[in-house]
Amino acid sequence: MERAQQGPRARYREQTRAEIKDLALRQLAEGGGTALTLTRIAKEMGLSGPALYRYFTGRDDLLNALIRDAYDDAAAAMSRAAARSAKGSRGVRARLHDLAEAYRAWAVAEPHRYLLLQGAPIPGYVAPPDTLERARAVLGPFLPLFATGNPGPAVAATVDEMTAWLTAEESVRAWVAQYAPEAAEATEPAEAAEATGAGGAATAAAAHALAGAVLAWAQLHGSVSLEVAGQFAGMAHRGGTLLGAQMELLAEAFGLE
Repeated sequence: MERAQQGPRARYREQTRAEIKDLALRQLAEGGGTALTLTRIAKEMGLSGPALYRYFTGRDDLLNALIRDAYDDAAAAMSRAAARSAKGSRGVRARLHDLAEAYRAWAVAEPHRYLLLQGAPIPGYVAPPDTLERARAVLGPFLPLFATGNPGPAVAATVDEMTAWLTAEESVRAWVAQYAPEAAEATEPAEAAEATGAGGAATAAAAHALAGAVLAWAQLHGSVSLEVAGQFAGMAHRGGTLLGAQMELLAEAFGLE
């Protein structure tokens, strides 16, 4: 509806920006982040360099748009997977495997976009601050799963560190509250919790949620990045088999049912 109400000039601008991004993604697929050049894009589109700058102010502005799009698409894929997995009577452990496979599937289907987010830094480029919230949206669906867990000794130190992080940073508490509201009900600064008698199980559940999500991210990033970069070539295992084993170990460490 909104697009239908746009004038011809606005629609043309939107279409041109989309074409620029498509060509940029093709460059990324061919040569990675360092291969991205606006002059080559302008040449392929039959535009002058200055004309292209009417749509993006420079390479970094274009990269910002590509990274935001990629995070948003990945987050949408994870949200859909979480919704599908929550239907029926699937246990939390099975849902963890569903989410991990959804993450892997998006990365394998979009390797150049995944590497734009999780690959080697592009020299001279600094991502905008708002990408942090977008990255957290990708991992958000893992939080309620681990909130139900009963972590064992193997992950106790990580849980302790996540408890301290929750206490220190309101943005982290807000992130947990968005995706695991029941677990986050009592995640307030330690001084306030002590004064009001709050805390206890809910605070522990929030720390479990955060520790599990961070550890899941580390496992996902390591395994999926190796697969997407072609490092499993010539080896006998499937990427999904390896990732499944890692998620099973993580589920055991958190006592997920």
